[in-house]
Amino acid sequence: MFEDVYKEMLPFWNEITEKERNFICEHSLATTYLKGTTVHDSTECSGVFFVRSGCLRVYIMSEDGKEITLYRLHKGGMCMLSASCVLQAITFDVFVDAEENSECYIISGPAFATVSENNPNVKIFALETAVSRFSDVMWVMQQILFMGMDRRLAIFLLDEASKTGTDTIKLTHEQIAKYMGSAREVVTRMLKYFAGEGMISASRTEGIRLLDKKRLRTLAF
Repeated sequence: MFEDVYKEMLPFWNEITEKERNFICEHSLATTYLKGTTVHDSTECSGVFFVRSGCLRVYIMSEDGKEITLYRLHKGGMCMLSASCVLQAITFDVFVDAEENSECYIISGPAFATVSENNPNVKIFALETAVSRFSDVMWVMQQILFMGMDRRLAIFLLDEASKTGTDTIKLTHEQIAKYMGSAREVVTRMLKYFAGEGMISASRTEGIRLLDKKRLRTLAF
């Protein structure tokens, strides 16, 4: 079961020994996380996650409990930041929640680290995978530090519409604020402004509907 998936997703799979491949498979598990479940809370080296279905949200949290979403992982996505024993240079706390009911494969962090120590190709893959995600992280930080809330919200709404394939976004103001690292009141005020300008419509029952994507794109970019 695991070997077929890893052979497809891990470019180093055929470069390690059969014993090491068996070792990784023996220290893997398949599990399902229900929506809202905390998958990784930074207290231990949870391991390397592969998303078979569903969606995982990777985020950081301030001392006062404010969350900032770094990125989300969908089918085929992989998370290395939850394996701190593999990437010891990762010294900040990262949290992972199941945003939907999610099926995952997990390679034990210590097991992956053991194989990584003996194989430069495995270590290089782990580092390259983590570095590729830092572009997502830096984009989030850039928005928070240098962009106005109106532009950030326009980008968020357009990105959500693109990801879901629909112009109706079924997220609460609280959820949007959590994803953006903002306050619910700020999001609510900005959505009211967008609605007043005719760019969106919003209601508790129907969600947020994008009415003028052209103006939102102008605002975003």
